Amino acid sequence: MNIALIAQDSKKELMVQLCIAYCGILSKHRLCATNSTGRLVSEATGLEVFKFLSGEQGGGEQIAARISCNEIDLLFFFRDPMLSENLIVPSDRNLTRLCDVHGIPYATNIATAEALIHALERGDLDWRNIVSPKVN
Repeated sequence: MNIALIAQDSKKELMVQLCIAYCGILSKHRLCATNSTGRLVSEATGLEVFKFLSGEQGGGEQIAARISCNEIDLLFFFRDPMLSENLIVPSDRNLTRLCDVHGIPYATNIATAEALIHALERGDLDWRNIVSPKVN
């Protein structure tokens, strides 16, 4: 699966800790991230992470474009819920909107991220292996 990682500055360390804890599971998938998040994760875990531009330079928009083209299967987007609404850029809202439009599971906090990683480990998120139920 293709997994995208984005973390606002105050949540980068949490993203790194998540990736350290679940390195074994994540190593079986293709990871991409905005530049600084990807660099931090890669340095801490040794995982190969394709790095887009930094968030300020349009990395989030690059990931959004991949979501729109069905090239991302799962998004971890750790946002700081304490930021003022005025500091939340439209591209941040657009990421979660696109995930909803395209049916992409996403996590914006550690609890949901861990639930999705466990589902990923069980194979529950591999949509290619799901067979549509028969209609009688």
